[in-house]
Amino acid sequence: MPSGTLQVYTALAENAAPLPGVTVLVLNEAGTQIARLTTNDVGSAPELVLTAPDEAYSLDEANTTVRPYAVYQLRAEMTGFQTIELEGVQVFAGHQTVARLQFLPAARTLPEVEPETIPEHPLFAGDGGSGPAPIGQCADARVLSEVVVPKKITVHLARPAASAANVTVSFQDYIANVASSEVYPTWPEQALRANILAQISLALNRIWTEWYPSRGYSFNITNSPGVDQAYVRGRTVFAVMERLTAELFNTYVRRTGDTEPYYTEYCDGKSVTCPGMKQWGTVERAKEGKSALEILRYYYGSRVQLITTNNIASIPQSYPGSPLRRGSTGTAVNVLQKQLSRIAKDYPSFGKPAITGTFDEATENSVKKFQKQFSLTVDGVVGKATWYKISYIYVSVKDLAELTSEGETFTGAQSAGAWPGTVLRRGSTGRSVEQVQFWLSSLAQFDSDLPSVRVDGSFGAATERAVKAFQKSEGLTQDGVVGQTTWQELYAEWVNAQSDAGGTAYPGTALRTGSRGNAVRLVQFWLRLAAENYTGLSNVTVDGSFGSGTASAVRAFQRLFGLTADGVVGAGTWAKLNEVGLAVANNLVGQNIQPGQFVTTLREGSTGTPVRALQYNLRLLAAYYRDVPTVTVDGTFGAATRRAVIAWQEHAGLTVDGVVGRLTWQSIYDSAQQVSASGPAVTARAPDTPEETLKVGDSGQKIRILSQILEFLAQFLPEITPSGLTDTFDDALETTVRSAQQTLGRTVTGEVTPADWLAFYRAALSLGAVNPASAAPEPQEVWPGAALTLGSSGPAVLQVQRWLNEIAAQDCSASFVPETGEFDTATQTALEAWQIANNITPLGVVDDSVWKQLKADALS
Repeated sequence: MPSGTLQVYTALAENAAPLPGVTVLVLNEAGTQIARLTTNDVGSAPELVLTAPDEAYSLDEANTTVRPYAVYQLRAEMTGFQTIELEGVQVFAGHQTVARLQFLPAARTLPEVEPETIPEHPLFAGDGGSGPAPIGQCADARVLSEVVVPKKITVHLARPAASAANVTVSFQDYIANVASSEVYPTWPEQALRANILAQISLALNRIWTEWYPSRGYSFNITNSPGVDQAYVRGRTVFAVMERLTAELFNTYVRRTGDTEPYYTEYCDGKSVTCPGMKQWGTVERAKEGKSALEILRYYYGSRVQLITTNNIASIPQSYPGSPLRRGSTGTAVNVLQKQLSRIAKDYPSFGKPAITGTFDEATENSVKKFQKQFSLTVDGVVGKATWYKISYIYVSVKDLAELTSEGETFTGAQSAGAWPGTVLRRGSTGRSVEQVQFWLSSLAQFDSDLPSVRVDGSFGAATERAVKAFQKSEGLTQDGVVGQTTWQELYAEWVNAQSDAGGTAYPGTALRTGSRGNAVRLVQFWLRLAAENYTGLSNVTVDGSFGSGTASAVRAFQRLFGLTADGVVGAGTWAKLNEVGLAVANNLVGQNIQPGQFVTTLREGSTGTPVRALQYNLRLLAAYYRDVPTVTVDGTFGAATRRAVIAWQEHAGLTVDGVVGRLTWQSIYDSAQQVSASGPAVTARAPDTPEETLKVGDSGQKIRILSQILEFLAQFLPEITPSGLTDTFDDALETTVRSAQQTLGRTVTGEVTPADWLAFYRAALSLGAVNPASAAPEPQEVWPGAALTLGSSGPAVLQVQRWLNEIAAQDCSASFVPETGEFDTATQTALEAWQIANNITPLGVVDDSVWKQLKADALS
């Protein structure tokens, strides 16, 4: 009996994070269950073999009686999430059907997921084909200045003037959906390529001419055959369509002498006729041995050509032009490894390759796992299709993480990026120049247009050239001078690149002689900073290569700071290097004074470096403890610093006098070190609800927060039209507001009342509890990598509450807490009581060690 296969993937927010543990029921057309599957740690269910009609039926144009595919039903369930039901799933003999299911939490603040039914395939039902080619150009039509392949496309789920929802989806996903909805996967590959290229060109023509926006519509295209082309919301697609789309998505048809993508009208050629391409005819042309381009020229004339553009929206860097494979080296490999490293935060089983610029076995293995997950040819080689698919997934996980970072993740730490207050130019010298050179040399690893520079503290011609190149890439004035704007942009870009590799957290593997990569560069820079402040330490070259000079410098550093002097950078040495580097960069230590060293008693009126160090640590503690007010690190012990000291003394049970003697100093320093080692504190602090109605023309911080909330919602809810982050309530944001109001069942006005604001925020909070940027534990209750404290929320907090309740069920002196996923005062009180009972300092913070001990206690 012929058969095909079904592959189910479950995820959140456009594949930004997999959703493991989902139960998937597969039923036949009559509703009888035939399989029960469970998704693994990357949200993938086992591939299922299903019976299907013989492939010959789908290759016979004359067949009008035997449906050439089998039909099945899916039901996907997981506690805490809305159930997904999908009927009409089509399985063809010899081909894989792919179901990529996107989940929403079960929350009353979010719209219900409606069951979806995939209609009969139009080639069998007889109602397919595109809309007719436009006749001339509308007088008021707008035309874009250049052809851009969009990251996303907004589709109206009906004919143009009909009342229906819009959905905004990835352009690649859109084309794979259209291809699966328009033609059969069993057709010869050249026929499939010709059809997909026609579908891409038609869509890009609609975008290029702004066919619908120029008429006042808020979408790019409709899902109506006969008007545009078929698109079925929520449908399964065919693996071959995903593979070909990933390869062809930035290639389109154009006629010689024209600028715009050609409007490639097409029809099935059997039940519907048209002057353009005949879909069934492409099968015959392919059987004749014609290539995709020859098929297109057969129908559209000899003037048509295929154009590939690298003008792709939101893609960090274009395909380097030739495939990358084991043994490849250079900037493009650095970029690839950086993106894979960031993706691995949400897909940990892919593996996290070191960013070395050399395509090694670990990189190849990571690529292969990625390719398998996203229906690409699994060969470990990064060609154009794999490069751009990695870029798309990287942008998805990155966008979601960045949208949730503001107002949620607080480290309290000073960065090394504070503007020094002095303009740097050719001839400048010193630590600030070294900082600029380090950022430039690090960024050059990912951008071949940026020349690398030597980190030597001397601003010469090479540094000036690199600064100008960076300014050009960022659209800044190209004067080669580092003022505040250039400084801040440099630091922001470095943080962006560094965060993909894990930030300044320990890389997980000890660095030693022979190690290479960005982690080594960071160690070398920290060593340079330390050498400027401590007698007996020598400078090293910042080149990313751990040679004998670096090993010698590491041993000297280890001896000075009381560590085992083995020349190997393990977790302890890394942490001390990081601490010393930040202390020197932020002027928190005097010459030859170690971080945490008590120098003198401090009180109101004191000034200088010791006060800066005190304020730095108080600021760090304030991120974790709401009863400790934050302070400015300015080196002056004023009333605000005294209030923070008193708050800490009360919190820690010290003598409350606002004076920092040895005991208070040591308590503040030790506690700050403890919480900083636990990762950032993840909290959810609600923005103030505006008292007034927000409308077009308004501007300011409230509009910025509103746009951020809506942009976050749009990552999960395709019915919400994204418009980007903005400080101004413009027409685009009004469109987004209207779509959000409609999606969440609010009155559609385009204005945001306080009640609308709360509805949007509560919906975002429901999604935030499951989004991958929150403190969500990995499978098997693994430490989430971020400290939990008062105000934190999400699955990790819920896990802590469950453990506390398991302990309370066995210990009558312990208190039960509500299992809400919100770290409230009841949770903090119960946690501190448990810490006291177990001889742990009652800080009320769950770090790595507390997490492990609490888990062990609950399960013992």
